Amino acid sequence: MSNLKKLNQIYEGKAKKVFATDSSDFYIVEYKDDATAFNGLKHGTIEGKGVINNKMSNLMFAMLEKNGVKTHFVEQLSDRETVVKAVKIVPLEIIIRNVAAGSFSKRYGVEEGTALKCPTLEFSLKNDALNDPLINDSHIIALGVATEKELEDIKNLAYKVNDVLKEFFAGIGVKLIDFKIEAGRLPDGEIILADEISPDTCRFWDAKTNEKLDKDRFRRDLGGVEEAYQEIFKRINSK
Repeated sequence: MSNLKKLNQIYEGKAKKVFATDSSDFYIVEYKDDATAFNGLKHGTIEGKGVINNKMSNLMFAMLEKNGVKTHFVEQLSDRETVVKAVKIVPLEIIIRNVAAGSFSKRYGVEEGTALKCPTLEFSLKNDALNDPLINDSHIIALGVATEKELEDIKNLAYKVNDVLKEFFAGIGVKLIDFKIEAGRLPDGEIILADEISPDTCRFWDAKTNEKLDKDRFRRDLGGVEEAYQEIFKRINSK
């Protein structure tokens, strides 16, 4: 894949840029150090975040592939750039929660850190102008966001990712509190895992101390943001 030619930028999000290539089957993703929170209301920079998120996501995708989860990952090109399959992103944020935290705790009045009796799946519509509102199955199908079959595939994908990641992170002394993933459609319509898996998109707590090792340190001005990203990446590499 190193012979792919990087062409025009086709998308820029809060944390990544996506570029077309000279092959319609592949994109190149470039990870940034930019940090945002609260739907873009808070802005900042986390030094080295792009490198960690790129490398960590690729390691996680490769591990998930070995466990039967199909992903968009193809090949890492550099510290910040990765080749991915050209998918059409389903405009949903797919959220799995194992422990109450963040907006879930505020919404339902549940103390943060409360273990949930089962993994909880939520969907938010990817729409910054509407602040990514929660959306249910009926809405998703009625609005044509995804078909009933695609929605079933997305749910199965999310729960499988949760099972694999929970076991992996438990092995390095980390609680997987919750995470957000995205799904993409291949040209033949197959649903696969896309986007990233990183401290930007997951809540990681130390299993013994409950110290936060994720973007909550940036969101809540807790300090030690870069150190938290480095710590989670160090643990992954020690596995």
